[in-house]
Amino acid sequence: MLELRPNCECCDKSLPPESTEALICSFECTFCRDCANQRLHGTCPNCGGELVRRPIRPATKLARYPASTQRILKPAGCPT
Repeated sequence: MLELRPNCECCDKSLPPESTEALICSFECTFCRDCANQRLHGTCPNCGGELVRRPIRPATKLARYPASTQRILKPAGCPT
Protein backbone atom coordinates (compact mmCIF):
# COMPACT_ATOMS: atom_id res chain seq x y z
CA MET A 1 0.00 0.00 0.00
CA LEU A 2 1.30 3.47 -0.86
CA GLU A 3 2.37 5.70 2.02
CA LEU A 4 0.89 8.85 0.42
CA ARG A 5 3.62 11.09 1.78
CA PRO A 6 2.40 14.55 2.78
CA ASN A 7 4.87 16.89 1.07
CA CYS A 8 7.26 17.61 -1.79
CA GLU A 9 10.81 16.55 -0.93
CA CYS A 10 12.21 19.59 -2.77
CA CYS A 11 10.12 22.58 -1.73
CA ASP A 12 8.07 21.15 1.19
CA LYS A 13 4.75 22.03 -0.48
CA SER A 14 1.91 20.17 1.22
CA LEU A 15 0.45 17.37 -0.88
CA PRO A 16 -2.67 15.99 0.83
CA PRO A 17 -3.91 12.50 -0.11
CA GLU A 18 -6.42 13.91 -2.61
CA SER A 19 -3.84 16.07 -4.42
CA THR A 20 -3.52 15.62 -8.18
CA GLU A 21 -0.25 17.59 -7.99
CA ALA A 22 1.76 14.79 -6.33
CA LEU A 23 4.20 12.74 -8.41
CA ILE A 24 6.10 9.68 -7.17
CA CYS A 25 8.78 7.25 -8.32
CA SER A 26 8.69 3.49 -7.73
CA PHE A 27 10.25 4.03 -4.27
CA GLU A 28 7.53 6.59 -3.41
CA CYS A 29 9.85 9.59 -3.34
CA THR A 30 7.27 12.38 -3.60
CA PHE A 31 7.43 15.71 -5.43
CA CYS A 32 5.00 18.42 -6.46
CA ARG A 33 4.23 18.82 -10.16
CA ASP A 34 6.18 22.11 -10.40
CA CYS A 35 9.41 20.66 -8.97
CA ALA A 36 9.01 17.38 -10.89
CA ASN A 37 8.62 19.16 -14.21
CA GLN A 38 10.71 22.32 -13.89
CA ARG A 39 13.59 21.23 -11.63
CA LEU A 40 13.75 17.46 -12.01
CA HIS A 41 12.56 17.08 -15.62
CA GLY A 42 10.45 14.02 -14.73
CA THR A 43 13.29 12.03 -13.11
CA CYS A 44 13.66 11.21 -9.42
CA PRO A 45 16.91 12.71 -8.06
CA ASN A 46 17.21 9.89 -5.51
CA CYS A 47 16.93 6.80 -7.71
CA GLY A 48 16.83 8.05 -11.30
CA GLY A 49 13.36 6.59 -11.81
CA GLU A 50 10.43 8.09 -13.70
CA LEU A 51 8.06 10.37 -11.81
CA VAL A 52 4.37 9.60 -12.38
CA ARG A 53 1.13 10.94 -10.92
CA ARG A 54 0.40 9.49 -7.50
CA PRO A 55 -2.96 7.69 -7.33
CA ILE A 56 -5.65 9.08 -5.06
CA ARG A 57 -6.90 6.80 -2.30
CA PRO A 58 -10.70 7.00 -2.07
CA ALA A 59 -11.83 9.08 0.91
CA THR A 60 -13.84 6.11 2.19
CA LYS A 61 -10.57 4.15 2.58
CA LEU A 62 -8.49 6.90 4.23
CA ALA A 63 -10.00 6.34 7.68
CA ARG A 64 -8.89 2.71 7.73
CA TYR A 65 -5.72 3.22 5.66
CA PRO A 66 -4.50 6.75 6.50
CA ALA A 67 -1.84 8.66 4.61
CA SER A 68 1.60 9.14 6.12
CA THR A 69 2.20 12.23 8.25
CA GLN A 70 6.01 11.99 8.16
CA ARG A 71 7.43 14.88 6.13
CA ILE A 72 10.60 14.17 4.16
CA LEU A 73 12.66 17.10 2.92
CA LYS A 74 16.02 17.17 1.17
CA PRO A 75 18.14 19.51 3.37
CA ALA A 76 19.88 21.06 0.34
CA GLY A 77 16.75 21.12 -1.81
CA CYS A 78 16.71 19.61 -5.28
CA PRO A 79 18.97 20.31 -8.24
CA THR A 80 17.90 23.08 -10.57
